[in-house]
Amino acid sequence: MATGGSGSVPNVHSNTQSSNKTLLKSQALYKYVLDTTVLPNEPECMRELRLLTEQHERRAMASPPDEAQLLQMLIKLTGAKHTVEVGVFTGYSLLATALALPDDGKVIAIDTNRSYYELGRPFLEKAGVAHKVDFREGPALQHLDNLLADDANHGRFDFAFVDADKPSYVKYHEQLLRLVRVGGVVVYDNTLWSGTVALAPDDAAQLSDHDRRNSAAIRDLNAMLAADERVEVCQLTIADGVTICRRVV
Repeated sequence: MATGGSGSVPNVHSNTQSSNKTLLKSQALYKYVLDTTVLPNEPECMRELRLLTEQHERRAMASPPDEAQLLQMLIKLTGAKHTVEVGVFTGYSLLATALALPDDGKVIAIDTNRSYYELGRPFLEKAGVAHKVDFREGPALQHLDNLLADDANHGRFDFAFVDADKPSYVKYHEQLLRLVRVGGVVVYDNTLWSGTVALAPDDAAQLSDHDRRNSAAIRDLNAMLAADERVEVCQLTIADGVTICRRVV
């Protein structure tokens, strides 16, 4: 079990657990949702990648299948063609995105670790969607700045999904709002951080250093999004908390 700086406080997202993350108190209800509407509709290539990822030592980083289904629905509902994904890991959500995009669609996928992405790349190829993926290795802040350096990219993107280092979320938001068009969508993952965002100060002090930093960063993001008149915001309690932002200005 992962521990905080004191070595005694477990992280709320342990890599000893399945990649399935949910805020639902009833595991039976969550299983019902998965078994009824999610897993029967999960493409075989996604199932295979999900099962492979669940064997990974850092499997807690993966998006759960109900969240991936949500992303696919949003991409199709918005008619997205040009997208950005910040944080890839083995690419389960990336594969979901690529499958949802039209054949001439493109997702710029950014991650600091190419080796994780390479684990999932064979599944992109097997699904026939690898040509839709433009993987870029390195810090996302720099890659997003590189995109912004070209005026043609301003307002060019229809959709963005962020599941990366939480302390950078506020900075990503400022960059992505310049890249995503008016009417476009930016989705943030882990925006309730296992419910820790609602803890009283004394309880929050008992969290691991890792969780305390991330929970504080997410609270800052949530407060900023709620006050940001450039976007319409919808906070969902699916997975570990998912926030959908629609750019209106």
